[in-house]
Amino acid sequence: MSDSVYKIIDLVGASNTSWEDAANKAIDKASGSLRDLRIAEVQKLDIKIEEGKPAQFRTNIRLSFKYQD
Repeated sequence: MSDSVYKIIDLVGASNTSWEDAANKAIDKASGSLRDLRIAEVQKLDIKIEEGKPAQFRTNIRLSFKYQD
């Protein structure tokens, strides 16, 4: 096993249906421009409320990816 270096970034995904969907959207978007994604950790979940009802689910994730040689 060779030595590796990883970068960690924070992302926020948003969805009208669920926190899981919000996390999936953030990962899908990141995978469009980043390679070798490794781990996504959920840091925070929140809900935007409008007119007394949930309007948007937001998931803050910490995502790691491997630096390429």
